[in-house]
Amino acid sequence: MKWLDAALGRSKETKPNLDSLFALPDAAVTLQAALSVRPTGRGAVCFRAAEGAAFSEVQGDLQQLLDADGGPKVEVSTDAYGFTWLLVRHDQEELPALVTELHAVNSTLQDNGFAPALLCSLVGFEAQGDRPVGLVYLYKRGTFYPFAPTGPEQRDTALELQVRAAVGADLPVEPDLARWFPVWGAPGL
Repeated sequence: MKWLDAALGRSKETKPNLDSLFALPDAAVTLQAALSVRPTGRGAVCFRAAEGAAFSEVQGDLQQLLDADGGPKVEVSTDAYGFTWLLVRHDQEELPALVTELHAVNSTLQDNGFAPALLCSLVGFEAQGDRPVGLVYLYKRGTFYPFAPTGPEQRDTALELQVRAAVGADLPVEPDLARWFPVWGAPGL
C-alpha cells in the first residue's frame, strides 16, 4: 500500500512519542553551550477541556498531583481560543522534574481517553537579554519546534532557526516550518 499512498499524495501520520519529552534536559545543555539559552523552570500543557464530570475529575486529580509537594506551582488558565493551559513552575535547575511532570500530565490525559484534546506542551527558555524562547512539542505530530516571540505578534525567526539547528541532534524537530505555529501569550514564556 505504500506505493498507492505515495501516488495519492498521502503521507504517513506521525504518532506522538511522549518519551521524547525526556530528551529536553539534554537539549537544554546543548542550547546553553551553543547559544547561551537557558531554561526558565516554566512549562505548560495546552489542551481543549472537555465537558463532563470525567474530564473535570481528571483535571482535578492532575492539579492535586502536581501540587502535592507543597506551594502552589500549578496555574490553570484559558486562552482567547478556548484552550486550557496548565502551567507548572520549578527552579531553573529542575528541568528534569519539570519534564517529568509535563509528561505525567500528557500521559494522564492520554490514558484517560482525552488524547484528542491534547494540543501541545511548551518548555520555556531565555536567550541573552531575557528574550523568551519556547520549545513546543506538538502532541499529534510527535515533534518539537522553537518559538521566539519578540513583541506583539512578532517573532525572531533567525533565533528560531538557530535553536532548531542546535537541538536537531537531541530532539525530533518538526520539518514543516508551516507547522511552527505561534503561541502568542502562552503561559511559560
